[in-house]
Amino acid sequence: MREQDIPDLNIFMMCERLNENALSKLPDGFHIRTCRPDELKIWKEFPFDNDEDKTNYYEYMSNYFNNVYGKDIDEFYNRCLFVCDDKTDKPVSTCFVWKAYNKINTIHWFKTLKEYEGKGLGRALLSYIMISLKADDYPIFLHTQPSSFRAIGLYSDFGFKIVTNNTIGFRENNYKECLPILKQFMNKESFDKLQFEEAPSIFDKSAKISKTSQF
Repeated sequence: MREQDIPDLNIFMMCERLNENALSKLPDGFHIRTCRPDELKIWKEFPFDNDEDKTNYYEYMSNYFNNVYGKDIDEFYNRCLFVCDDKTDKPVSTCFVWKAYNKINTIHWFKTLKEYEGKGLGRALLSYIMISLKADDYPIFLHTQPSSFRAIGLYSDFGFKIVTNNTIGFRENNYKECLPILKQFMNKESFDKLQFEEAPSIFDKSAKISKTSQF
């Protein structure tokens, strides 16, 4: 299987306790700030690596923004983070924590631009986010796909475990189907360190509050 042929399947992960050994600082030449209202278009296009996908998925991202964040837009701008280049203030990485369904803390839209990968920006941003959480903010959850195998290795470093529940809300959990894919594409050390755990019932119950997936 080629990387571009990896199917779009569901993987859910959960962190109950931060592994502080995974933390890192932001490299020189970059800073972290919140997303500004005039940068909403930039944020909507951020997950996609080419202009065609940015165009094709723009309506989807607009609908997602309206459905998930539309009732609390100010909170979105307070939470949504960008790592930016010091010289240009250009956003090059993004992520934030959102209380999905007003019940559970979830990691949203973790992404570093392709041309800035390998600089430690994603790890530094995730470190910034995770150390801002309090003990009672845990567990924290996320949804990802096997194509994000590099991020899955990073999440695992921070203490995230792959959730083993068969379904989460209205979505099927495809982790068993994804394991051979992850084994193929992750380096052996990262794959061997993956941990697995059944999520508490609040995870599934919260995800059933709305047919709109909020993470």
